[in-house]
Amino acid sequence: MPERDIVSWNSMIACYCRAERHEEALRVYEQMRIVGFPIDDFTAVGLLSSCAHLGALELGVWVHRFAEENGFLDRNVFVGNALVDMYVKCGSLEQACIVFDKMKRRDTFTWNSLLFGLGIHGHGKEAILFFQQMVIAGVQLNSVSFLGLLMGCSHQGLVDEGLEYFHAMSSKFALKPDAKHYGCMVDMMGRAGKLEKAVEFIRASSFVSDPVLWRALLSACKIHKNAEMAEVALGNLIEMSAHNAGDCSLLAGIYASNGNSDGVSKMRKMIKEQGMKTTPGWSCIEVKGEVRKFVVDDISYADIEEIHKKLMEMINRAIALGYPAEKFKLILREKSPEMYKEWIEHGGSFHSEILAIAFGLARTPEGTILRIVKNMRVCMDCHMLTKHVSTAFDREIIVRDRVRFHHFKDGSCSCNDYW
Repeated sequence: MPERDIVSWNSMIACYCRAERHEEALRVYEQMRIVGFPIDDFTAVGLLSSCAHLGALELGVWVHRFAEENGFLDRNVFVGNALVDMYVKCGSLEQACIVFDKMKRRDTFTWNSLLFGLGIHGHGKEAILFFQQMVIAGVQLNSVSFLGLLMGCSHQGLVDEGLEYFHAMSSKFALKPDAKHYGCMVDMMGRAGKLEKAVEFIRASSFVSDPVLWRALLSACKIHKNAEMAEVALGNLIEMSAHNAGDCSLLAGIYASNGNSDGVSKMRKMIKEQGMKTTPGWSCIEVKGEVRKFVVDDISYADIEEIHKKLMEMINRAIALGYPAEKFKLILREKSPEMYKEWIEHGGSFHSEILAIAFGLARTPEGTILRIVKNMRVCMDCHMLTKHVSTAFDREIIVRDRVRFHHFKDGSCSCNDYW
């Protein structure tokens, strides 16, 4: 285009956001800034959406400040909604509440964003109270409202309350639950160890042929290391031709935790023979305004030696606090970046959030909160290691995984090991 106006730039940012290519959306904004275009309401909404997905809190805070100074919040409810959503997804629930309280106008999306935030941060009882507040305020409830509420109940083990609201959704509020609501109920029962009830619930539902429900059951089986029920879940997914490499890997992990090496081999063989591709795990961390992305076991970084050095320090300090040393026996014996690379190449593994945490510890001052966003659920081993690291380095570490938030501090996690 020989000429571009603010609409041209905003359209590109919005398109990248809709395509979930958020790093590129931020790069378009950077080009826009360089050529001298100031942001308007629509730019702010697009930028905040990308900040929310990438966990780019520093940039989000800057957009918030700019929006306040230029009156965006007073005239555009969408900017306020985007801010609430951004703070929730960047792990700053307190700031999301502050923005919510200051908003002069709110719509259903505003309320749902904060309700959803309470749910994914594990504040189930607070989510129930907030939902009741929505009813009193006359908010037009929709299916998303109940999804946020049920997630809150699920993440805090409030099974009875969850069942009550699930049934009230149709009987009292005339809203029909969809597969996601049923999946949330299966997840809720499964987390609480009620796996047989979860199966009964699936079979009695009108979504018995929906993979979402069986996948929720499979995930719950991992928490309780129940291979028998996991086989039922995967069997149904295979019957529907809806299984993927992640499902097989999940069952392989359950077999491994039970010492069933034959089961692990069987799952690996299935993945290989059927040519299933696994989704690589990645994590993002924002340091000094720049978002850095790490991929599981990637050893191609230019600053790999710096990351390796901090990794070794992390592991040694965690072991001194009681973290089991067996997993890292080889790498601790030969403390060099070359051995680290060799270890990765021969089946050793560092998940992406551990690489991101090491980078964050190396590049930020003592006491700085580390905020990580990842595309998969945190595994039990990384969860345990991060708890030890939070104590060893006296840091608060906030990890947003595919399902919920984990706030690590002083050797414990906000999820109380229930996720």
